[in-house]
Amino acid sequence: MPTPADAIATYLRAKDSNRPHLMRRAFAADAVLEMAVHTGVVRFPPLSRGVAAIARVTAGDFGRVHENVYTFCLSAPPSADARTFTCPWLVGMSVKESGAVRVGAGRYDWHFQPAAPHLVERLVITIERMEELGPEALGRVTDWLAALPWPWCAPAAAAAGMPRLAALDGIARHLTPAT
Repeated sequence: MPTPADAIATYLRAKDSNRPHLMRRAFAADAVLEMAVHTGVVRFPPLSRGVAAIARVTAGDFGRVHENVYTFCLSAPPSADARTFTCPWLVGMSVKESGAVRVGAGRYDWHFQPAAPHLVERLVITIERMEELGPEALGRVTDWLAALPWPWCAPAAAAAGMPRLAALDGIARHLTPAT
């Protein structure tokens, strides 16, 4: 029986691999996606309604611009009966046209159907940081991201292997907040 964790992993696979057709396995037909973007590096519509619109924004349109995409939930997966789930996330990718490398961090707020198949009814994606680096950083960034456990990764594990690049200092602080 599919779980909320399965829905999240399917969303990440669909988005990262540019497979919009998989979104219907993650989202309810009338699902809602809200985007709160706190950076000028990327732009998304603030609201998308329905699985087709969500697929277009998060996989189709996104996949036309980006490649080498790796996204991680920086937590343990939700319980099998979770109705809501909040977790920080980390993403890295390159821009097809320019080769620029982007690394971002933020928060997912998931809301699931109460019964199987536990599809996503509502997702709020908050983009807190998005750093842009030159194409020369691609190898170091993708080597780091490809070595992380997917899709669930502890923040400390992500921080430990992060390339030491000044442009990623803000992301490093996001992964290891002061206690």
